[in-house]
Amino acid sequence: MKDVVNAARLDIAESLRARWFVIYSLVFGGLVAVLFSFGLADSRVLGFTGLSRLLVTYIQLSMAILPVFVLITTVRSLAGDREAGVLEYMLSLPVSLGGWYWGRFIGRFAVVFLPVFLAMVGAAAYGAVKGAAIPWVQFAVNTALLLSLALCFLGIGFLVSSVARSSDIAQGGAFMIWLGLLLFLDLVFLGLMIRGQTPAATVVAIALLNPLQAFRTAAMMLFDPELVMLGPSAYVILDTFGYAGYLLWAIAYPAALGLLCGAAGYLVFRSRDLP
Repeated sequence: MKDVVNAARLDIAESLRARWFVIYSLVFGGLVAVLFSFGLADSRVLGFTGLSRLLVTYIQLSMAILPVFVLITTVRSLAGDREAGVLEYMLSLPVSLGGWYWGRFIGRFAVVFLPVFLAMVGAAAYGAVKGAAIPWVQFAVNTALLLSLALCFLGIGFLVSSVARSSDIAQGGAFMIWLGLLLFLDLVFLGLMIRGQTPAATVVAIALLNPLQAFRTAAMMLFDPELVMLGPSAYVILDTFGYAGYLLWAIAYPAALGLLCGAAGYLVFRSRDLP
């Protein structure tokens, strides 16, 4: 545990000094500032007012930004250290492989999630000062969804970084994974499946195995509980999961996928980097 804590502190200290972290924090802090400046918290759309409307928009924008930032900054973590010779030096110190790996994992998770969470906390605090009602249930669900999404892509990033031998290959692999997930998200491949007379339930099941699609559908469900925007596929989702069941799936599945990818990355890291 001491090795994990020390490795996590080292990764956090390195990240706080990096330029990407400054840009990353400004992006999410700027999102909230822009949404407030446009008066979104004072608007009324589909019965949502105040911070509810702002949080719905914020989580939709986070879905487009958070995974890209997490993948780009994470895949260079182990691969970059290996290229620079830092990894060999650090592993020569009296620190366990597991402590080093999971410490880096925990430290990077704290770095990528806290700016997203603190931006929402700042929005809630500002809204409270202005006298707006704070939707605590929606705030908690949004926090859980963003935590799950960050954990998912962090695990994928560590797996790619463990497998790749160079940072360029790691970035290329992360980019291909991102394109593959977007392919399913945009329903290009799923559209071809439907044309091939694939059962609707199978198509929906494949779509929901995509963590981005699971997150996107849950974000839609926050302001459209009946999922009217999804059309007939909503019946398959709601009949199978129900409202609360699907939100639980959208939170638990990406998080579990991220932890599994992180564990797989550790197995690769342990087997390839031992002297």
